[in-house]
Amino acid sequence: TESPQTIIARPDFSANTLKELIEYIKANGAKVTYAHAGLGAASHLCGMLIQTALQTQVTTVPYKGNGPIMNDLLGKQVDMTCDQATNTTGPITSKQVKAYAVTTKTRMSTFPDLPTADEAGLPGFEISVWHGVYAPKGTPPAIAKVWEDTLAKVYAMPEFQQSMALLGMHGPFAGKAQAQEWVDREAKGWKEVIAKAGIRGE
Repeated sequence: TESPQTIIARPDFSANTLKELIEYIKANGAKVTYAHAGLGAASHLCGMLIQTALQTQVTTVPYKGNGPIMNDLLGKQVDMTCDQATNTTGPITSKQVKAYAVTTKTRMSTFPDLPTADEAGLPGFEISVWHGVYAPKGTPPAIAKVWEDTLAKVYAMPEFQQSMALLGMHGPFAGKAQAQEWVDREAKGWKEVIAKAGIRGE
């Protein structure tokens, strides 16, 4: 499945729209604190793309996971982050954070008034988080087929589809061949982005 990310900020942040946020970042640069869940995490890559798009560096604050980020965002200890909708739907709905945009080409049905980043001031900006089910290398084909068939039945359930839609998730992929194509394409694309940014594993 694929899930959009959301660009969000602490509840008292002065910018009220993505355009205002862009202007604020450009004007304040390193004074802006951007929280992410660690080197190479989706939130880190999203922040990296935002900085590249704006040609402006902010102060990045690495965390060990998304939970602590949300706690500090709500506590007004950091300014902003970019996190997948599966983690931010609750805080956005309860207005505990300011939401500026979703990072996919289409809006979320849960938040129809929340624009896409492309619509709101970052032309062509797109990033999503994908989730897959994996088995160890060498798993017998018969067992893998049972998993694939079972997952297909679950994905087809209306209640499952509804739950995914509420979280802004799309999909699922039609089996392992399509999933492998997606993984290969994503790995190639992000390898280029990460190499240009000079990021190295810890």
